[in-house]
Amino acid sequence: MADMTARLGPLTLPNPVLTASGCAAAGRELHQFFDVASLGAVVTKSIMTRPRSGRPTPRMAETPSGMLNSIGLQGPGIDSFIENDLAWLAERGARTVVSIAGGHTDEYVELARKLAGNPAVSMIEVNISCPNVESRGQVFACDAIASSRVIGAVRRVADPGQPIFAKLSPDVTDITHIARACADAGADGFSLINTLLGMVIDTDTMAPALGGVTGGLSGPAIRPVAVRCVWQVHKALPHLPILGMGGIRSGLDALQFVLAGASAVSVGTAVFGDPSAPVRVLGELEQALDERGFGSLRDAVGFAHLDRPARGGRLVPAAEEAAAS
Repeated sequence: MADMTARLGPLTLPNPVLTASGCAAAGRELHQFFDVASLGAVVTKSIMTRPRSGRPTPRMAETPSGMLNSIGLQGPGIDSFIENDLAWLAERGARTVVSIAGGHTDEYVELARKLAGNPAVSMIEVNISCPNVESRGQVFACDAIASSRVIGAVRRVADPGQPIFAKLSPDVTDITHIARACADAGADGFSLINTLLGMVIDTDTMAPALGGVTGGLSGPAIRPVAVRCVWQVHKALPHLPILGMGGIRSGLDALQFVLAGASAVSVGTAVFGDPSAPVRVLGELEQALDERGFGSLRDAVGFAHLDRPARGGRLVPAAEEAAAS
């Protein structure tokens, strides 16, 4: 069986499948279906400095092969999160990636300071790309300078032992430009991708279907975009790890992300129809790696970039390929 150990910068995880931020709060909802500690880690819903009620209803709308959400970062605030949700995850032995979000740089700094030194925090995902906020001007990831400013500020105050991953938006002309700015500011890696900004109009009411008008598109419909982004960022910055996400429903979906350059993956929208999807995807990914001759997950990361690809659906050892040529 393939070694499924995953490495996200200095963080080592027992396996490469995580939840995706926003799809299972802090994991309590999924724990009734499987042990959340069995995953590589739980990625929490993005938390802000203070309690937030979110956007007006309706907040969700189905789309072909996906869904739109317009939750608006509803949450209890960082103090309640640490006391209740983070403590709950720690009690169950789950590794935790805390997603943080803010309206300006000072809020991100405050969040990072409150999480610094907390042994329950395995990594911080800096959500600079949420499309659900009221003002598109708050989407830092659409501007390289703003992205760099936030990531640099977080890196300076965060615990040196806590990796900092920048969560980026696909709603840009060149995602590698934003990624480079974040890397230069001290990001240890990237979460790719956040949802795409979308909209649905109800043809009966002839008005926007979402109370907040626009929302974030997720699900299988965005997977090709997500794989493309992972490919581009890995090619540009191959030394930095990527947590890939966007429409993963199966082990073969996850394998696409790994081959494109992701060191681990997050499963999100799939849990709405199949709450046990993360553990199922993990088993399917392990089987897929075994069937293709990979001895470890790390051997498969970025494999599609190699000049010597697989032939006939299996790996070709270098010696065998040389003999055949």
